[in-house]
Amino acid sequence: MAEAHLGGLESLAAAVGKAKHPPVEKWNPPFCGDIDMRIASDGTWFYLGTPIGRPALVRLFASVVKREGEHYFLVTPVEKVGIRVEDAPFLAVELEIENKGPNQNLIFRTNVDDVVQCDSQHLLRFEPEEGTGGIKPYLYIRRDLWAKVTRALFFELVAIGEVREQNGKKMFGVHSAGEFFAMAPEETIAGLR
Repeated sequence: MAEAHLGGLESLAAAVGKAKHPPVEKWNPPFCGDIDMRIASDGTWFYLGTPIGRPALVRLFASVVKREGEHYFLVTPVEKVGIRVEDAPFLAVELEIENKGPNQNLIFRTNVDDVVQCDSQHLLRFEPEEGTGGIKPYLYIRRDLWAKVTRALFFELVAIGEVREQNGKKMFGVHSAGEFFAMAPEETIAGLR
């Protein structure tokens, strides 16, 4: 049964055409059950326990991921199947800094080739990392889907970070497209700089 779903989704490529992101938010097909597909915390996609080695197929699946609450699905106009996501469905793997300084823009590329400028629509958020005392950064991509920012890029963000006052408290963070994204109180980030 699950193999039929994989084949059906693979044939979706022709139907999707050149649209990079089909309008999955408008699709409400019947739920057809869960399939043995997961996205590991390192961004690797697995099907039946085996990594999916074809980047084009991973990009196709990524284009039809839909999140409902805490659950993730692959959807087509005619079916919806559940998948597991260990952390976030995407990884931010590349960072370009345009116009360093007060007018800078942070532009990220994900592991599935989405290019997103961090701004008021594509926020950066920083969460405490359980057990380590560290921080995990995430970038909003689309439709309630986030990309975890890789550790290497996180350290690039720390290197360009600055302290600003927010709500009477000194916060360390980064800015992009006129927005400031606070990572943590200034005193808690000192060990990373």
